[in-house]
Amino acid sequence: MKKDYYEVLGVSRTADASAIKKAYRKLAKKYHPDSNEGNAYAAEKFKEVNKAYDILSDEKKRKLYDQYGDAAFDGTAFDETAGGFTGTKNGGFGNGAYRAYSNPNGSFHEYHFEGGEDMDDILKNIFGGAGTFHGRTSGGFQNSRFSGTHFDRGFFENGSDIQSEIEVSFDDAAFGGKKRIQLQDEHGQVQSLEVNIPAGIEDGKVIRLKGKGAPGRNGGEAGDLFLKVKVHDKPGFRREGQDVYTTVTVPFAAAALGGEAKIATIYGDVVCRIKAGTQSGSKIRLKGKGIAVMGNPSVRGNQYVTVEVAVPENLSPEARQKLREFEQLCSGTGSRAC
Repeated sequence: MKKDYYEVLGVSRTADASAIKKAYRKLAKKYHPDSNEGNAYAAEKFKEVNKAYDILSDEKKRKLYDQYGDAAFDGTAFDETAGGFTGTKNGGFGNGAYRAYSNPNGSFHEYHFEGGEDMDDILKNIFGGAGTFHGRTSGGFQNSRFSGTHFDRGFFENGSDIQSEIEVSFDDAAFGGKKRIQLQDEHGQVQSLEVNIPAGIEDGKVIRLKGKGAPGRNGGEAGDLFLKVKVHDKPGFRREGQDVYTTVTVPFAAAALGGEAKIATIYGDVVCRIKAGTQSGSKIRLKGKGIAVMGNPSVRGNQYVTVEVAVPENLSPEARQKLREFEQLCSGTGSRAC
């Protein structure tokens, strides 16, 4: 069934442009694919909301929709009359609509004449001399020029969207930056684009470059370019959301007696205090040393460091003796560390 675009956005038919835009932003955020991964219902609602906004946010499209509904865009407003026009003559015809089936395959076109011309004058201009008018098909607006009984059509068709991938380093995804990419179209032409990588972006997210897709025809808008982000790994670092996970190896003595350890973070090395008796596998939290939230760089995740205690190898005879003495001292205490 056809959707009522006003109902889709939840606004009245008298809503102004500001109310329509506000309603669209709220619903687009609610059903955006980034927040509803794998949710088919949300994906369909997101498409509906975008289509409704595309129509109602455009003054000319909204006017057509209010007058003809979906028929203004899908070619079902009038019965087919091959080779001619159907409509109503209004004496002082202005902002009216006639539909033609003049092309060989009989497809639907809707033409809108603006101004206060009488219909006889319009037809005279079209078939007797030359007339220029604006129309709409299911593919977009068009300009057409008649000369005698012949006319050339130029469809205002929007370009299609393009999907591709972009590879970024772990640090670029964490801190953001600019990256230049090259894309080759179906005709072999290469274009170079500078892409702004937002700080905090995650693997699998999509960057949209408006108007960088396939070009439109005869003045139609270009499509968009959607780049799926692939974030490379960083040795020693693992990311989960905005948090970062690493490990640190501390000497046996430092773990037993306490000490300090140098820990690598994406912001540089930090020195961390190791408590006496620290066990292998225990974790240290470095608050705020994770990755910034995309769109809110002042909020960052944490870094969680797993401690690995290094067991000494190739002990000298003296060190080996001392370790045995240590073992004997511990045996009387019942300590599980011994």
